[in-house]
Amino acid sequence: MNKLIIGSILSATMLWGGSFSWVESVPVVRSKPIYKTVTIREPYEICRDERVPVTYNEMEEVPAALIGGAAGGVLGHQIGKGRGRDAATIGGALVGALMGANIVRHHRRVRYTTRRVCETRYRTHRERRFVHYKNIAWYQGRRIVKFSQRPLRRIRIRLTARY
Repeated sequence: MNKLIIGSILSATMLWGGSFSWVESVPVVRSKPIYKTVTIREPYEICRDERVPVTYNEMEEVPAALIGGAAGGVLGHQIGKGRGRDAATIGGALVGALMGANIVRHHRRVRYTTRRVCETRYRTHRERRFVHYKNIAWYQGRRIVKFSQRPLRRIRIRLTARY
């Protein structure tokens, strides 16, 4: 009778199919730390003071040209008579304006100013960084690997039997 019950249970489970699972703890045979090398770029600045000439402004010639034109016009008015006096005044004013602007242009002192110039550069260095532990265990001739942040003593594995 017992054989009949066991046989019917086995045949019923084979027809329907089934499985069951359990957890076992397997000892770790080796825990190996894994590192990776990273390149780090650190920025830094190099600064220096630089002498720079002040830019030329053509508007600086205007007052000298006006003064030179007025002086040339006065001197030109002193020369000549009648209609020649008008031409001498206009010519003196033109020559005086050109001379005044030219004197300022050629006798200008070069002015300098100091400005700070900075340039960003980078230092690079390599650094080894910890990634994780590679824990290795063996179960029935199969290698089991589990990664973790600390070395493990045992690895828990789930086993499933199907029938």
